[in-house]
Amino acid sequence: MSRENGVEALLEEARLNASMPPPAERQRLREAANLSRAQVAAAVGVGRTTVANWETGASDPTPPGRLPYLKLLKGLAEIHPASAPTAVPEPTAAPGPEAVPVPPAFVAVPETLRGPDGRAVEGDPGPCVRCGVETAYQSTDGRPLHSGALCRPAGSDRPQVALAPAPAPAPASPAPVPAPSRPERRARSAARAQADATLLISRVVQEEAERAGGDEGAALQALIKRAIPDVMALFSETRATARYDYTAYPALPDILKKPSKKDPDQIWEARPKFHHPGYSLRAPGDTKVTALDVNAAYLSALKCWLPIGKLEHSTGTDAVESKRSGVHLITPAPWTHPHLPDPIGDRDEPGALWITNSTLRLLQRLSGPKYGLTDAPVIHESWTSGATENFLDALRKLLSAARDEAIENRDTLTLEYVKAMYSKFISTMGESIHNREMVRPDWMHIIHSQAYANLWGKAHKAHQAGLDVVAMMGTDELHVTGDWRQVFTEGRGVSQMKIKHGDARASGEYTVGTVGR
Repeated sequence: MSRENGVEALLEEARLNASMPPPAERQRLREAANLSRAQVAAAVGVGRTTVANWETGASDPTPPGRLPYLKLLKGLAEIHPASAPTAVPEPTAAPGPEAVPVPPAFVAVPETLRGPDGRAVEGDPGPCVRCGVETAYQSTDGRPLHSGALCRPAGSDRPQVALAPAPAPAPASPAPVPAPSRPERRARSAARAQADATLLISRVVQEEAERAGGDEGAALQALIKRAIPDVMALFSETRATARYDYTAYPALPDILKKPSKKDPDQIWEARPKFHHPGYSLRAPGDTKVTALDVNAAYLSALKCWLPIGKLEHSTGTDAVESKRSGVHLITPAPWTHPHLPDPIGDRDEPGALWITNSTLRLLQRLSGPKYGLTDAPVIHESWTSGATENFLDALRKLLSAARDEAIENRDTLTLEYVKAMYSKFISTMGESIHNREMVRPDWMHIIHSQAYANLWGKAHKAHQAGLDVVAMMGTDELHVTGDWRQVFTEGRGVSQMKIKHGDARASGEYTVGTVGR
């Protein structure tokens, strides 16, 4: 680059930096151009939540996205200049016959009202001024306003729902009605949020179906493509009033870092690949086996203990506490029950290995007085922090409700969209180019391991009921003998089981022979 070009580039950057519009104007320009936050985020190389933070004033644009964002805003301002404010007439003045009407100014949607801690503030519920769906979150001028998620911005092609007039004050009651307790208020707020999210998800599906002209395959492809930014926005919505900030990513120890793009990190997730040594497909026999499928295994696994602070190193059992979580280097005790899956998974090499807190909790339960199936593992060292089991619980409940409604309505499109959201949410938590808003490989490993631990619990339940566990594989596959319906409820609900179809054994049922009996 020549000196002249270098100077001009610096001057251009200085001009742009001097013209950074305020947050409300940034949002106005985007909405005037009918652009989504996802489109802006993709164009400037940042996440959708980052754009939302820039528009609400929660954060200021920083390099490397700052300069392309400024260029975009400058171009949009030339296309959509701010309108002059409409003149307000005097109260007693009447417009004359020659009066020239003043075009109304573009009214920007107000920002979300946030408290000193940066969290969205709740108030009386009402129809959102942007999408018309009821919400308890408020705008800076006191009107109901979603703080993000899948709410469509005002000015889009979807008709907005008109705000209902304020109800007349109710007559005084002779006996005051007691205010709801804090748990009741929380329950009502959670129910409202769940209803909001379910309705917003159904509208997204409807829009993509309409855009695809009724082609369900094309609509599904579009929904899967947008699943990551949509679920991240939905996740941000569930965290609006939360206590912990998920964007404060702590430094990770080397064991959680990939040595290269192709090589994995050092964490063992205890993925099962179990086959009962007493049964074989090759041996002749008539023992009936049913292949069962665990519904939404990863969705259920969102209920797990996740570390929320900086991971701290410790040796021995010093950091192994009920309210801490992370990863641990252990030597497991020998597993002496060939008729049951090894809780450590299908492992070729003996010795010490790094496992997640989900696997450690399972091993500790199995070595306790209730099960007594093995000895406690030897813990050599750990990386842990304070943890909570409810960090992702709100998101889990929202997606579960949407999934249940889709099943009830036989809505395959919505069902696959919800599945794509929670599965991609988990799979892109680590080092992923598809989701740069979350970098928590420790969470991803812990959730995966929780799914495997949940599956082991179902296998043990079947065994305790007198069924033989013939095979247990992957995240959701359990093959058992006997009357499984006496043990598990059949259905498609999250807590239910169904017969697995679509594999080599299309019927989900097959026969095996016995070996060495």
